[in-house]
Amino acid sequence: MEDGDRRAGRATGARQDMAVDPFLGEFDMGLIRPLSRSVRLNGFATCMRLEQVYWNILGDMAEDNCCSVGTLLSRVDREVHLRHGGVKNFSALVRVVCVMHGLKDSPRTLGRSH
Repeated sequence: MEDGDRRAGRATGARQDMAVDPFLGEFDMGLIRPLSRSVRLNGFATCMRLEQVYWNILGDMAEDNCCSVGTLLSRVDREVHLRHGGVKNFSALVRVVCVMHGLKDSPRTLGRSH
């Protein structure tokens, strides 16, 4: 096997049985479509580009908090500045916030970094 055919010590391209199928049920490829939206973060207008699945999760989180997506994102922005002095990649932070929200009831993966 050539180096180009290896990924983490496993062959790529070969179909393997997996214990967990990453394509749950009827996988909707539309969820990976990137979508840019104009948002206001604490009074400052900016444009964010996230995949549709993240906008869906943010919409659900905002609804759960009885606020708009803009208000939710402003809170995330404000909190990261207060707790950590800011972040260089806000879109990446938002993606991780969405993932962590989805994993909140799964202690196995929470807080693990490599």
